[in-house]
Amino acid sequence: MTLILDAGGVSALAGQRARLAELLKRDLWPPVVPSVVLVEALTGDHRRDHATNRLLRMCQINPVDEELARQAALLRTATRRAGEIAATDALVVAQAAQSNEPNILTSDPGDLRSLAQNCATEITITPT
Repeated sequence: MTLILDAGGVSALAGQRARLAELLKRDLWPPVVPSVVLVEALTGDHRRDHATNRLLRMCQINPVDEELARQAALLRTATRRAGEIAATDALVVAQAAQSNEPNILTSDPGDLRSLAQNCATEITITPT
């Protein structure tokens, strides 16, 4: 199983040692974080971002390439709500669709479920 974090997932785990230990124990570590998620998860102020940066150092940060961006665009369009769904969410789901037994930890399960239902891969969406 592959754990994928969106910005809400990153925020929910930052500074939560007990949850991190549980995920490690369940062999769900390290999680995958698409690089675009950092835009939403960080402020740019190292003092405010300390716990988040500490968590991100333990994650696998994956770049967003053209192929992934195009797949995300297709998923977003397929929802018929492209104007309402964040591009970042679409990229997270597109990344998950390329993973083995993906499980996305998110604070926005509704939009991610809308995107995931258009994937050939079964994606588990777990609310924070």
